[in-house]
Amino acid sequence: MAKDSYLVGLIGAGIGPSLSPALHEREADRQGLRYLYRLIDIDVLGVPPEAVGDLVRSARDLGFDGLNITHPCKQLVIEHLDGLSAQAEALGAVNTVVFEGGRAVGHNTDVTGFAASFARGLPDVPLERVVQLGAGGAGAAVAHATLTLGAGRVTVVDALADRAAALAASLDRHFGAGRADHATPDRLPDLLAAADGIVHATPTGMAAHPGLPFPAELLHPGLWVAEVVYRPLETELLHTARAIGCATLDGGGMAAFQAADAFRLFTGREPDATRMLADIGELAGAVTAPK
Repeated sequence: MAKDSYLVGLIGAGIGPSLSPALHEREADRQGLRYLYRLIDIDVLGVPPEAVGDLVRSARDLGFDGLNITHPCKQLVIEHLDGLSAQAEALGAVNTVVFEGGRAVGHNTDVTGFAASFARGLPDVPLERVVQLGAGGAGAAVAHATLTLGAGRVTVVDALADRAAALAASLDRHFGAGRADHATPDRLPDLLAAADGIVHATPTGMAAHPGLPFPAELLHPGLWVAEVVYRPLETELLHTARAIGCATLDGGGMAAFQAADAFRLFTGREPDATRMLADIGELAGAVTAPK
C-alpha cells in the first residue's frame, strides 16, 4: 500500500533561497500527501562539505524517505552511498538520494530535467556545434543531456582547464570519441562565432552573482542560448540574447523537471510536471516560457 506521508530534505551550502521545498510541497498538497521538505544547510550547521556522509546517515536513521543534494556535495556524497543509478554513475554526480530498505541509492535528475526542458523549449534548434560554459556539477549533467539529445559535438569551456578537460574526456568515453572537446575562455570569440548555440552552466547571473558570463558582443542572432540559472528567470544573459533575436531557454524548466523526477523517485507517484513548471514561474516571480 502506498504511503501518504513523506519526509525529505536538501543538503547543500547557502540553500536558504531554494525553491525546492515549495515545489515539492505544492505538488504533494495537490496529491493529498503529507510531505515535509527540510533544508539541511551546511553553512548554517557550520560543518564542511565532507560532512555530507554523516548527514545522509543521520537522515536515514531519522526516517527520511530521501534527500536532494546540491553544491558543493554532489560528488562528495557518492562514496557514502550503497548504490548508484546508471545515470549517476556515468556522471560521477548525485543530486537525489532515495532510502530503500536501509540502503541509500544515488540518482541524478539534473540530466533528465535539462533534457526535458530543452526538448520542450528549444525543440527545433540546430545541435551540430554546441558550446557549454561551465564544467562543474551542473555542467556535467547538462553536457550529458545535450549529447543525449543528439548534439554533434559539445565544446566545454571553463576557467579551470583541468576540469574542462576531465569532463570532455568523460563525455568522449560515454558517447564516443570526438563528441566532446574542451577549451579555455579566451577561445570563446572564435567558438561562439561558429556555434549553433551555447549552454550556460556557471553561477554568473544568479541574484548573488549578477552580470554577464562573457562580453555581450560575442552573441549573434544565429545563436540559441540555454540558461541553467533560474533565480532570476530572466538573467542578464537571456535579456541581452533576446534583445538581439536569439532563441532562448531559461533555467526554470530544468528546475521544475528535475524536481518532478525527484518527487517521482521519493514517492513512486506521478507528478504533474506542467503544474510544477507553472509553480516555478509563480515562485520565481515571472512566467517560465521560451521566447
